[in-house]
Amino acid sequence: MNDLLVEQRGAVRWLRLNRPHRRNALDRTLIESLDRAFGQAEGDAGTAVVVIAGQGQSFCAGADLRHLLDVAEQGRDPVRSLFRASALFSRIETSHLPVVAAIHGHAVAGGLELALACDVVIAADDALIGDGHVRNQLLPAGGASVRLPRRLGANPARYLMLTGRLLPARDRLFSGWLHSTVPAADLYGAVQDVAEELAAAAGPAQARVKQLLCTTESLPAAAGTGAELAEFSAHWDATPVADALRAFLTDRREV
Repeated sequence: MNDLLVEQRGAVRWLRLNRPHRRNALDRTLIESLDRAFGQAEGDAGTAVVVIAGQGQSFCAGADLRHLLDVAEQGRDPVRSLFRASALFSRIETSHLPVVAAIHGHAVAGGLELALACDVVIAADDALIGDGHVRNQLLPAGGASVRLPRRLGANPARYLMLTGRLLPARDRLFSGWLHSTVPAADLYGAVQDVAEELAAAAGPAQARVKQLLCTTESLPAAAGTGAELAEFSAHWDATPVADALRAFLTDRREV
């Protein structure tokens, strides 16, 4: 059985984690499959947006704990395999392609970290979301300590990380991060609609905006605004902006 399913819907490429018997827990093989498929999407001129979803009952339940236990019992260090996951999540976050996460069932620990790396997150309203690491005496290794405070705010992130509690997606704690919550039956239709909206705006400006957001997120305000102006200048010089402005103003005159 393929551990990752790939489907093209117009300009939107769906990547579905396919280990339903393990709630799509991340092992080395799945991480490598997702990394490879994501790279193929980035290199395909016909793909403007990537959706990451899960087959079966859950989006992703995190790292495969059986794999981690095997590593421990063999006396090996798990950091190498965890580094691969962390690098993949950073690749998703900084890719020129917009990435949408479609959450249902559970998004826990590494599953939450995967979703945190995406640009837009839509969840079924009954999905359960949380960090969960501390309940198994684990620490995050896929970016949660960095991204969760930035997405939710410092105190909500501390609560989730220090308790390990799972909350339904409709909880107000997630309101500033989730694009929307919808009935489970409507999830994939809602995700495709948003992905197509993102695809309609595809182009050099969108790619640079995503790059800019990644650059300025951790900068002080003065440095961030300076980086913004520098990126504007680079984009202006490299892209026929005047043609786009001319077309926009012409269309307005014709209305």
